[in-house]
Amino acid sequence: MKNSDVIIIGGGAAGLFCAFTAAQRGQSVLVLDSSNKVGKKILMSGGGRCNFTNLDITPENYLCNNPHFCISALNRYNQWQFIELVESHGIAYHERKHGELFCDESAKDILAMLLDECQQAGVVIKTKCEIKSVNTVDQVGDGEGEGKQGYSLQTSSGQYHCKSLVIATGGLSIPTMGASGLGYEIAEQFGLSLLPRTAGLVPFTFSDGIKQISETLSGLAVDVDMSVNGISFRENMLFTHRGISGPAALQLSSYWKPGQSIAVNLLPDEDARELLLGYKKTSAKSLLRNLLSHHLSKGLVLALQTLHWPKYAETAMAEIPDAQLLTVAQQLSDWQLKPSGTEGYRTAEVTLCGVDTDQLSSKTMECKTQPGLYFVGEVVDVTGHLGGYNFQWAWASGYAAGQYV
Repeated sequence: MKNSDVIIIGGGAAGLFCAFTAAQRGQSVLVLDSSNKVGKKILMSGGGRCNFTNLDITPENYLCNNPHFCISALNRYNQWQFIELVESHGIAYHERKHGELFCDESAKDILAMLLDECQQAGVVIKTKCEIKSVNTVDQVGDGEGEGKQGYSLQTSSGQYHCKSLVIATGGLSIPTMGASGLGYEIAEQFGLSLLPRTAGLVPFTFSDGIKQISETLSGLAVDVDMSVNGISFRENMLFTHRGISGPAALQLSSYWKPGQSIAVNLLPDEDARELLLGYKKTSAKSLLRNLLSHHLSKGLVLALQTLHWPKYAETAMAEIPDAQLLTVAQQLSDWQLKPSGTEGYRTAEVTLCGVDTDQLSSKTMECKTQPGLYFVGEVVDVTGHLGGYNFQWAWASGYAAGQYV
C-alpha cells in the first residue's frame, strides 16, 4: 500500500492548486486523475486563452444555497494574490470587458504555472488512474495515543492510503473532458446530501418558430439586456443553429428554470416607444424595417417583421396606427422567448449545485461529519458567473483546503 499525507482526486484547477498549497506546507501529496493528462478544462477555457480570474470578485457573483459560504475562502485567497502568482511566472495577460483577465498567449501558460508549482513542491501526479472504491481505515496514533481515521483507495493503479482525502473531481459539465459523477458518489457514500444538479452557463435551445429564426441568423451577435426572475444581464446574445447562446444567454441560464420565458430587450439604450413614435413624426414616409435597420441588423429586422408587424411590412410609418407601433415597441423591448431547454452538460461550462455547503466548513472545506474528507471546486454548491469567477473559486477553495489537509 502506497502512503501519502494527502491524496487529491482530480487534477483540474482546484485540485492542482490544493496540491501545491498542501505540499508547500511539507505534506506529501498525490494527485490521482482518470484522464490521460491533467488540466484539460483549463486548456479549453476562454477560447484557449483562459479567463483565469476577474478584477471584481464579490460574493454576489456566485450562486449558492448558502450565499455566505464562499465569503471566507474568497477573502483568504483573493484575485490579487492569484494575479501576483501569474506575474511571478512571467505570464503576460490583459483585461477585457467587465474586469475579465485573459492570458496574452495561451491557457497552456496557466496550466504550466500550476504544474511548475506542483513540481517544485514535490507533488506526485498520476494520470490514467480510475478510482474503484474509497473506504475509511484506522491509522496509527499521532503520538498522544489517539488513533485517527484515514482513507484507503482502490484504483486501477493499485491501492493507496492517506490521512486526508480531497475531492476535486469537478462537475458533470463537458463529459468529453472526462467529467463524471464520482465526486457526488463519494459524497453520498459518506452521508453528505447533494442538491439537485443542472447544467449552468449553457446555451438555450428552442423547438418553436424561434428555432428557425435562430438557424437563419446563426452567427449573429446582438447587444441585449436579457432577464428572468428579476435577474438581468447586459451582454451579447448569439444566435446559433440550435437556439441562443452568447454571454447574456449563458449568464441567464444559471437562473432559468424549465418552463419559464426569458425577456430580451433588443434596444437596451433606447426607449422603444419614444423611438418609434418619434420616427412616425420625423420619417413619416419611411418603412419601419428601414428605420430599425439603423439599430439592428437587417436580417434580424426582417425576422422581427415577419413575427411582429407582417401586415404593415410595406406601410409607411405615418399610416401605421400608434397602437400598432406601441405593440411593436413592446416586442422590441420585452421580447418573450420560451426555451424548450438547454444544450445540457455537453456544452455547459459549469454544473449548478452539488455537495451541500451546510455540511462543509467554509474555512477549511472539510466535512463537518467526516474528518479528513474535503471537497473543493465545482463539485461543491458554489457556481460563479461567467468571467473568471469559477476559476477564482477553484483557486480559493483549493487554497483553503490546502492550508489544513
